Amino acid sequence: MLSMEMETCNCVDPPWPAEDLLMKYQYISDFFIALAYFSIPLELIYFVKKSAVFPYRWVLVQFGAFIVLCGATHLINLWTFTMHSRTVAVVMTTAKVLTAAVSCATALMLVHIIPDLLSVKTRELFLKNKAAELDREMGLIRTQEETGRHVRMLTHEIRSTLDRHTILKTTLVELGRTLALEECALWMPTRTGLELQLSYTLRQQNPVGYTVPIQLPVINQVFSSNRAVKISPNCPVARIRPFAGKYIPGEVVAVRVPLLHLSNFQINDWPELSTKRYALMVLMLPSDSARQWHAYELELVEVVADQVAVALSHAAILEESMRARDLLMEQNVALDLARREAETAIRARNDFLAVMNHEMRTPMHAIIALSSLLQETELTPEQRLMVETILKSSNLLATLINDVLDLSRLEDGSLQLDVGTFNLHAVFKEVLNLIKPIASVKKLPLTLNLAQDLPEYAIGDDKRLMQIILNVVGNAVKFSKEGNISITVFVAKSESLRDLRLPDFFPVPSENNFYLRVQVKDEGLGINPQDIPKVFTKFAQSQSMGTRNTGGSGLGLAICKRFVNLMEGHIWIESEGLGKGSTAIFIVKLGIERSNESKLPFMSKMAANHGPTTFSGLKVLLMDDNGVSRMVTKGLLVHLGCDVITVGSSDECLRVVSQDHKVVFMDVCMPDGFEVAIRIHEKFTKRHERPLIVALTASTNKVTKENCMRVGMDGVILKPVSVDKMRAVLSDLLEHRVLFESM
Repeated sequence: MLSMEMETCNCVDPPWPAEDLLMKYQYISDFFIALAYFSIPLELIYFVKKSAVFPYRWVLVQFGAFIVLCGATHLINLWTFTMHSRTVAVVMTTAKVLTAAVSCATALMLVHIIPDLLSVKTRELFLKNKAAELDREMGLIRTQEETGRHVRMLTHEIRSTLDRHTILKTTLVELGRTLALEECALWMPTRTGLELQLSYTLRQQNPVGYTVPIQLPVINQVFSSNRAVKISPNCPVARIRPFAGKYIPGEVVAVRVPLLHLSNFQINDWPELSTKRYALMVLMLPSDSARQWHAYELELVEVVADQVAVALSHAAILEESMRARDLLMEQNVALDLARREAETAIRARNDFLAVMNHEMRTPMHAIIALSSLLQETELTPEQRLMVETILKSSNLLATLINDVLDLSRLEDGSLQLDVGTFNLHAVFKEVLNLIKPIASVKKLPLTLNLAQDLPEYAIGDDKRLMQIILNVVGNAVKFSKEGNISITVFVAKSESLRDLRLPDFFPVPSENNFYLRVQVKDEGLGINPQDIPKVFTKFAQSQSMGTRNTGGSGLGLAICKRFVNLMEGHIWIESEGLGKGSTAIFIVKLGIERSNESKLPFMSKMAANHGPTTFSGLKVLLMDDNGVSRMVTKGLLVHLGCDVITVGSSDECLRVVSQDHKVVFMDVCMPDGFEVAIRIHEKFTKRHERPLIVALTASTNKVTKENCMRVGMDGVILKPVSVDKMRAVLSDLLEHRVLFESM
């Protein structure tokens, strides 16, 4: 248009003076327009150079070309204000054509570019929204971190003690400080579990002890949820503080606090939730404020409630463990006192039994020894009957003393089996020889049946085994007036042991042991089945067996049962009733002797003696500080033909003893009895010159036997001693040069 106007101006008449002025203004304007057009491309070039990531650089280049052409058009137009040549017109026309072409191309290109530019703006808005969302998330994260910090701080404060009252009070104080609460309270269940009692508050301005029913709907609502619940400020549990009418109460939330007890904990399991009891924590925001509970604050309250529950459970466990520890300490003190009293009582009993044992055996020794000596003299039938009665009564009393001592040692656990190799067949034959004379008087046939596979030698305590057999067979003879008595002995097979199914008996067969079964059957008085357990009770006797007429202390089978238990066996009685007889059965565990070597000869109970009946000229030295015992023992030895010298002190014994003495009997209960044995060994260094040293003692303590062996004695004899026993002692001693009677 500007060019057309310029061409119109060239075709009119010469301008007026006013028109000259207009031409000048146009001329100046075109110049500045051209200057401005040429400056814009420079700015675009600078922008393209600096903006390396701009996506439409080629569009800017095209737009710059359009502006340059527009500027060139205006610049060329300066020459059209005056007469100009055809060349100027051609240049002018070319510039306008190019400007028109570039203008159209730019206009078409902008149609496609503007939507892209608008989409860039949309993405910019989207990114702004995303940035705002990220800011909100970062704020939430910071809030959570702050909440976590508060939780850790509160947890540390709560768990810094295991005192329940301190835990609850600290919880309220820390929650009030962290959340800026106006009030915080804790309602605890009463002992009945029917009410909640206001137990702890933050401000301490209300009377603690106020109660509300636990079945209130608001309480059930809170207890049924594990989250913090907003409740009305006017409900009973929220009316902790009085509010003036002009104030608006703040928002109130409540949360349950589980109270775990030791009964809630099970092995390999978590506490049963159904058996939990709950406390109620109520938290109140400041009144007359627009503040509300935020989600992170409610989460903080819920976490703190769980931490309080854990801390209270730990405190409950600690309190229970402290009570248990105190109770255990009291029990330990009581047990220790009872143990010391029991030990004192046991020592007193043992001391008493030891004294009574010694003091009773010494006179018994005199009675039995003198009675046995008197029995071997010329007596009338009436006198012999009286002497035999004295001997029987004395032997019964001696047996009672042994039974009481054995029972005492069995009960306090001091009695131990004297295990060794022995001839099993000989034990039963010896029992048969001892019982047969008594059975023959009552005209009771007595038979012994030993199984063919019964080992001849075994490992065990032969003395205790013989004591069991003598008691059982003796009872069969005692309670039988007629009929047969049979003793059957065999090895119990594994199958039969399993079929027994006896209580408290669990046999364990092995290659190194076997179970010996002994059955003693009689046709005597019998026993009621309901009375059978009584016969194994100490000092108890079954009236159905007529024990009042047969005598006895009621200790025999009780001691046998304990001996059998020591031998890992079992004993029982079978009977169909009164007058139908009975069968006593016991099983004991014995070791198998592989080498078939018998043990050294030990003195057995009244064993039959096949040695010499007299020991004429045998020089014997007897040391005993008790005059009666010394006289009685000398009488036994003189009766057997010995040449006896008696002394009453250790010094006299050491002065008198010589190589001519073959045997030295000494009472080791003397203060220096063991010292005398050592001095004799020192005096006679050669064994063939030293006399045999035998201890005479009334002590059944195993330590006495061990001390005798330690000082080098050749034998131990237990009082009382009869003529037959002394004869057997001397015979075995001279034959084997060693003899230790089992204690």
